Amino acid sequence: MDDDHAVAAAPNRKPATSTSSTCGGGGEAGKAMMVMVSATLVYYHCAYRNSTFLSLVSDVFIVILSSLAILGLLFRHFNIQVPVDPLEWQISQEAANGTVACLANTVGAAESVLRVAATGHDKRLFLKVVFSLYMLSVLGRMVSGLTVAYAGLCLFCLYMLAESSEFFSRRRALSSPRSDGTDEM
Repeated sequence: MDDDHAVAAAPNRKPATSTSSTCGGGGEAGKAMMVMVSATLVYYHCAYRNSTFLSLVSDVFIVILSSLAILGLLFRHFNIQVPVDPLEWQISQEAANGTVACLANTVGAAESVLRVAATGHDKRLFLKVVFSLYMLSVLGRMVSGLTVAYAGLCLFCLYMLAESSEFFSRRRALSSPRSDGTDEM
C-alpha cells in the first residue's frame, strides 16, 4: 500500500516526519507531563503504600474496567453511539522501531563505555566509571532505589520540558552561528 492510499484511509492521522530523532523529537511537553504524573502515581503507590508492582497493575486495570463499564452504561442510557476505530489503539511500526532503536542505542553505548573502561587502556575513563558507580552505591545506601529512579525520571522530564519550551529554543537559535557562515557580533 503506498503513502497516498494510507493517508486517504486514515484522514485523522498525521504523516510521519523524517526530522525527528531516534530517541524523540521536539514538542514533547505533554509527554513529559504525562510521564511525570504517571511516575508520581507509581512512586506513591509503591513507596508510600508499600505495595508491589503487581498490586499497582491490578489496581490500574480495576479502575480502567470500572470506568469503562460506567461510561458504557451511561452511553447506553443516553443512546450515544461511540465509534471505535481499532487503528487508533495501535502504534505504528515506525514508532515501535524508533522506541526499540533508542533503547538499543542507550544500552549499546553503556556497554561500550563499560567495555572500554574494563580493558584498562583509558585510566581516566576507568576512574570516572568507578567513581560514578561508587557514588550510586552510596546514594543507594542512603535512599531506596525507587526514590533514586523517581528522582532521575523527574529530572529527565524537566529536561524534556526545558528543551521543548519556547524560551530555551529561542536562546538556542540566538546563540547558534548563522547558517550562511557569518557570525554577528
